[in-house]
Amino acid sequence: MIDLINTWQTLQFPEGSQERRVEFDMGCGKGRFTVELARRYPESVVFCNDIISERLRIVERRALRAGATNLHAMRATSLALVSYQLPPNSLDRLHLLCPDPWPKKGHTARRLVCTDFLCRVPRVLKKGGIFHLSTDHTPYYEDWLRMFAQLDSIYEPVSDGIADMADVKTDFELKWNALGQEVHHICYRVK
Repeated sequence: MIDLINTWQTLQFPEGSQERRVEFDMGCGKGRFTVELARRYPESVVFCNDIISERLRIVERRALRAGATNLHAMRATSLALVSYQLPPNSLDRLHLLCPDPWPKKGHTARRLVCTDFLCRVPRVLKKGGIFHLSTDHTPYYEDWLRMFAQLDSIYEPVSDGIADMADVKTDFELKWNALGQEVHHICYRVK
């Protein structure tokens, strides 16, 4: 179930997945959200990635317990996936939930979500595909809103992009909610 993808490889989708809905949970962590997505939509193909192998083993165990046979986990970087490893126009919905905000001023250059990344994402989303993001870090969220406003020829905001699964939360979101912190969610559709 866990695929290791080297930097020179592109992801090969399982046979028949082109005819099915394809969801991708990028940077899935321990997979609470991912496994629920796969369990809830058994007719879909669900992919996830992380760079830490132990997290992916946890995802695999959770998926096996849930009977989620439509889930495919891989050890790969998110930037490489959207840049060239994922097939073009292959995803119906891409989830990027609570990425590391790198909140210190000197670390902000390490953030995944930047205009470069946002300009690469449409390559992998189908026309009309949904890009769903969340964060507990308000300054990072505000940066996202400014970036998306500048990319309005590529993306349009959608309020119902995750209406079917708004109740599904990541481990991080549950943690922050328990501490009384809000987690911001936004969805954009590729034009």
